[in-house]
Amino acid sequence: MKHIFGPVNSRRLGLSLGIDLLPPKICNFNCIYCEIGPTTEFTCDRKEYVPTREIIAEIDRFLADPEALRRLDVCTITASGEPTLHTGIGAIIRHLKDRTTKPVAVLTNGSLFHDPTVRRDLLAADIVIPSLDAALEASYRKINRPANCAPLALVIEGLIRFRKEFAGQYWLEILLAKGINDRPEDLTALRETVARIQPTKVQLNTVARPPLESFALPLSQPELTAAASHFTVPVEILVDFTTREREKFQPADASAILAMLRRRPCTAADVAEALNLETAPATAALEQLVTHGQLIKTVHHHKEYYQPKKA
Repeated sequence: MKHIFGPVNSRRLGLSLGIDLLPPKICNFNCIYCEIGPTTEFTCDRKEYVPTREIIAEIDRFLADPEALRRLDVCTITASGEPTLHTGIGAIIRHLKDRTTKPVAVLTNGSLFHDPTVRRDLLAADIVIPSLDAALEASYRKINRPANCAPLALVIEGLIRFRKEFAGQYWLEILLAKGINDRPEDLTALRETVARIQPTKVQLNTVARPPLESFALPLSQPELTAAASHFTVPVEILVDFTTREREKFQPADASAILAMLRRRPCTAADVAEALNLETAPATAALEQLVTHGQLIKTVHHHKEYYQPKKA
């Protein structure tokens, strides 16, 4: 399928059906840590970039399998870019809510929450996870490199407004990169801004996979723990995939592996955990794809990552 991927084991959401609303990479940010690559269409314009009916048709094909639906924990709306740029996002959320009792989560950079239409579109979701990596203008521009139509003050105001209107789980993700947005003054500004937003919790992250820019470096676990202590709301530190027990391992499927890696580089362990594979068959399948010229391997912080070979 073009717009549906998985289900994959998500470290924060469980067994998740991914719903990708945009082709790569339409976004109003060009984040230094992005694992997908540089933004190819830099815009704040909302429109139907992909026909909504196509996405809904793929969703319906998946939901027609009762066994696949039974195993699912959550439906996650995301994009190779910023999903709220797609004007069909509200219709897609409502369709999911009509067709299944599974919770619907939305991953977003939160930059368009100042738009009342975007906020209305997301109100039917169960979990909304926006990001806010910096609360100081200079740091925001260094780490997220936003379009001019996404000024920081407007982004923060939108995050605050949505919190007042949304009754579901509201998890704010903050990604810290060493020397970019982790200074004491950055953490103080983030603490004060998070106190204004009042999310259900903060999810603290750092650069984990090969980033767009080589100078985007991760914080250590002790540094993340120290940063977490600055906040007055509950904080969850996002770490590597944790092992989840499943009913049985699945056979290694090259097409599923390639679909996953087209969205982000992964280690063999990431692939095995996300697709519910045993480690040895997953590694063998990845190496075979390397041999056939479909994947390449790169090393990032002493870990081997697999990603599609660029044309």
